Amino acid sequence: MVGIIGYGVYIPRYRIKTEEIADVWGDNGPQMARGLGVFEKSVPGPDEDVATISVEAARNAIKYAGIDPRDIGAVYVGSESHPYAVKPTGTIVAEAIGCTPYLTAADYEFACKAGTAAIQTTMGLTQSKMIKIGLAIGSDTAQGRPGDALEYSAAAGGVAVLIGEDNPVATIEETLSFTTDTPDFWRREGEDFPSHGARFTGEPAYFRHVGEAAKAMLKKTDTTIDDYDYFVFHMPNGKFPVNMGKQLKVPKEKLEDSLVVRQIGNTYSGSAMMGMARILDIAKPGEKIFMVSYGSGAGSDAFVLKVEEEILKHRGEVPTVDDFIERKTYVSYAVYAKYRRKIKALG
Repeated sequence: MVGIIGYGVYIPRYRIKTEEIADVWGDNGPQMARGLGVFEKSVPGPDEDVATISVEAARNAIKYAGIDPRDIGAVYVGSESHPYAVKPTGTIVAEAIGCTPYLTAADYEFACKAGTAAIQTTMGLTQSKMIKIGLAIGSDTAQGRPGDALEYSAAAGGVAVLIGEDNPVATIEETLSFTTDTPDFWRREGEDFPSHGARFTGEPAYFRHVGEAAKAMLKKTDTTIDDYDYFVFHMPNGKFPVNMGKQLKVPKEKLEDSLVVRQIGNTYSGSAMMGMARILDIAKPGEKIFMVSYGSGAGSDAFVLKVEEEILKHRGEVPTVDDFIERKTYVSYAVYAKYRRKIKALG
């Protein structure tokens, strides 16, 4: 059975507290920050973008798995903030990590679920024997218009996952998707910041798609909430995944360990994958993980994973999600605005 043979993450060092953002934007800022359940978020440095974040995460994944990068037959990078409108990030990553040129590479876009869509693609290529190992990455340096609700959560980070059949640390027992044309969030070519449907992004967008994908997976696998040890839902903020858990009657303790959004914000294409990586950092062999991503526009990918004994051989090889969360330097709103090139938008 195909599975994850290695994974790696990268989160920029810089952080800004949401209360710092709230102080800039007046009376309703503090209330908005508290309501979203995000206390601080990661900020990419001036020399960091989706390509550099993806490369760092991929290098950690390769080191974790102990593989030769020349065995990677596909590199897919999912993001909604690729550095080039026309020029793939995947080729940059493949070259930087030392892959052979005899591979397939492409960039994926589906809002915050582009990374999990890349996982599904590499699963298919691996299972069909077209490739030996596939590399799927979810990475973003998300933007939010100054003063908008998105600014309190839009963050930066990436997760790289190596998919193969030999010695997986976690097998992927099942996956499925639920997809509709629901325009809750969008950004046209050339626009600096995305637009969104405010409350419409919750219902019928996020909650409908994550909920339907989760229910379909439980039905397909003939399982119940009780059959899983951990749950991971896409984290646009700290509020939505918790409410999703309540709707599905997931015990709080089975969801809590995945909620990294509180400390680093929404890493968009890396969001659900970051929660999954956090669980893989601590899970025991035999435990099962239920994950559902979400991408505006809109769709969800659901996965059932089983942790294998192999995972015990790799602990300590690379920095964990918690290691990156704890490695931080706070910046002011002024520095944040400079690094994110927001000042032009205020003129």
